[in-house]
Amino acid sequence: MSSRTILLVEDEPGLVLTLSDLLQADGWSVIHRGDYKSANAAVKTGLGDLVILDIMLPGGSGLDILKDMRERGDNRPVLMLTARATVPERVQGLKQGADDYLPKPFDSTELLARLEALSRRSAPQPVQEQKTPGIIRFGDIEIETGRAEVRKDGLPLPLTVQEYRLLVFLADHPGKTVSRQRLLEKVWGYDSDVESRTVDVHVSSLRQKLGDDPSRPRWIVTVRGFGYRLEL
Repeated sequence: MSSRTILLVEDEPGLVLTLSDLLQADGWSVIHRGDYKSANAAVKTGLGDLVILDIMLPGGSGLDILKDMRERGDNRPVLMLTARATVPERVQGLKQGADDYLPKPFDSTELLARLEALSRRSAPQPVQEQKTPGIIRFGDIEIETGRAEVRKDGLPLPLTVQEYRLLVFLADHPGKTVSRQRLLEKVWGYDSDVESRTVDVHVSSLRQKLGDDPSRPRWIVTVRGFGYRLEL
């Protein structure tokens, strides 16, 4: 199968046609499923190297498909494309393991840019020299980069791939304010002209898992109008 194959899970016929034309023009092969049962079966059989997933599907929820993927260890990139665009709903999807989301209606250029970034991140990386595993500690949190594991009170903390990447990047720059744009470029691989609230939503989800009170955060501090800073 081509490494440029997308499984498109969407039930709106007009949007399916628009997306299929857009993706194929950009060099993607598109496999479409329009309901929960057929989409779930397609995901389980490994169709597609990247998944565009709607939440509200005939017969079930795309979030259940996503949850099942991650529980089975399926780490294919998933972009949620949904009309359910409130922050709590986005956080719910990210907690289930989505790599990113894009609310409807969306800009086609931004969609393609995000897919390209997801595709680059999921591509096999060249083998690099092993480094001595490092451990970063703050409060009751422990990050062991050699094992790509985060623990809270000594117990593994179930972070998504992007939550882990975000936390490690902030921890690599302790006490320094990092702009949202830099986080989008370094953690998500987006070009500088892509606008997204995905950083804010991931930070919200990450704070919940770390036990960091969003009204008075101890660790991930918001710098208004700029970005975030990790206080160790």
